[in-house]
Amino acid sequence: MNQDNNQSRRNFLKMGAVAATAFTIVPRHVLGGKGYLAPSDRLIVAGVGVGGKGDSDLRLIHESGKAEIAYLCDVDTRRAANSVKRFPKAKFYKDWREMYDKEHKNFDAVTVSTPDHNHAIQALAAMQLRKHVYVQKPLTHDIYEARILTAAAKKYKVVTQMGNQGASNDGPRLLKEWYDAGLIGDVHTIYAWTDRPVWPQGIPWSKNKAEVPKELDWDLWLGTAPAKDYVEKLVPFNWRGWWDYGTGALGDMGCHLLEAPFSVLDLKYATEVEASVGSVYVDEFKRGYFPESCPPSSHVTLKFPKTNKTQGEVTVHWMDGGIQPTRPEELGADEVFGDGGNGTLFIGTKGKMMANTYGDKARLLPLSRNENLNVAQKLARVPGQANGHYGQWVEGCIAGYGKKELSSPFEIAGPLTECLLMANLAIRAADVQKINDKGKVTYPGRYRKLLWDNDQMKVTNFDDVNQFVKRDYREGWKLGEK
Repeated sequence: MNQDNNQSRRNFLKMGAVAATAFTIVPRHVLGGKGYLAPSDRLIVAGVGVGGKGDSDLRLIHESGKAEIAYLCDVDTRRAANSVKRFPKAKFYKDWREMYDKEHKNFDAVTVSTPDHNHAIQALAAMQLRKHVYVQKPLTHDIYEARILTAAAKKYKVVTQMGNQGASNDGPRLLKEWYDAGLIGDVHTIYAWTDRPVWPQGIPWSKNKAEVPKELDWDLWLGTAPAKDYVEKLVPFNWRGWWDYGTGALGDMGCHLLEAPFSVLDLKYATEVEASVGSVYVDEFKRGYFPESCPPSSHVTLKFPKTNKTQGEVTVHWMDGGIQPTRPEELGADEVFGDGGNGTLFIGTKGKMMANTYGDKARLLPLSRNENLNVAQKLARVPGQANGHYGQWVEGCIAGYGKKELSSPFEIAGPLTECLLMANLAIRAADVQKINDKGKVTYPGRYRKLLWDNDQMKVTNFDDVNQFVKRDYREGWKLGEK
């Protein structure tokens, strides 16, 4: 890192060490009223990662009518251009540490819409400054990080929301009301599927070093990830298919497709997982080996223990890369399964129900069951549904910790994210290489079930994948546990 970045990092670390003491002297809620109210009864927001999804996140937060976007931060001024234009009064930074260091007394909340590998360090630092946080899905890159953020939300008493906006749709609430009314009996099996990835996966890392665009701070973009030369077609989107930065199709779509099963069935942490992955052959009978890249497709099976909403264990199947479960017999030959490319199917002892991406368009099977359906509404709806996800967070921040119900606070989003990342452990196990006593390369992680110790956060029967539960950050970057 350059001298300015190093100085900013040192200042930030010093500031973080005294943040708790500083905020017990003059906390913002004393200045602005009970519940962390801003003096103007508006939430003052700083955005970290303000291009692409970050741009739409800030726009919808602002459209709540009670939030002021006061600070913008992005490592790429090209990607930030729309937000800079939309919020011309907002002060701009490239380094989030510098922004936190210099401006932390001037904002109430932070949005994090950066690549997966930097979510945790940016979000936790904000939480330690007693800032409310809105973090894009998946919540974190690693299981360990998810556990840390879940605990931090409670410790620092900040209002949190993950960016799986479908959690605020009517669909998941309808599914829950139908299930609680006994319309499909006891659910024992879930299928969720997606047409993602819609970016390259199952490919080798490029050998062609490229010139870093002048608008991009490549070192800051890498953040916690290992140092590598810049290559074309990684930024701004295709990083999702590389393990150093992204979490594959599961990270991109799992929070949207599995949120409804989690909320309907009260699922928490899985106990076991197994996976099969798609192969890429580079020659006759020669399977390619690209351990840095997520596979082109996968089918993962997770087992969850009995909950207060089920009579026994629940099996969850995840499929990506265009793989789909067999169509239910109750679905007509010309009727759309899910939304076509994506969907979620609940299988119960007395029937089935399904939904699209974001839990949208919930319906019972066969579709004729939805005619003249009359089940009492018992759950409050979120005004604006998915778009209202943002305003719900703003209202929660203004009210203060624990004062308003949110659709995806970290106490819910953390276990959901851990489930997806645990599934990725089984996927990554397929690429673990070993040399046997005859000098032959073997893959002992393939074709096996991984057993999970949730309290210890580790796989108990294949230690080689535990390296992915908590990765090592690049030198100079540290998750600031306290």
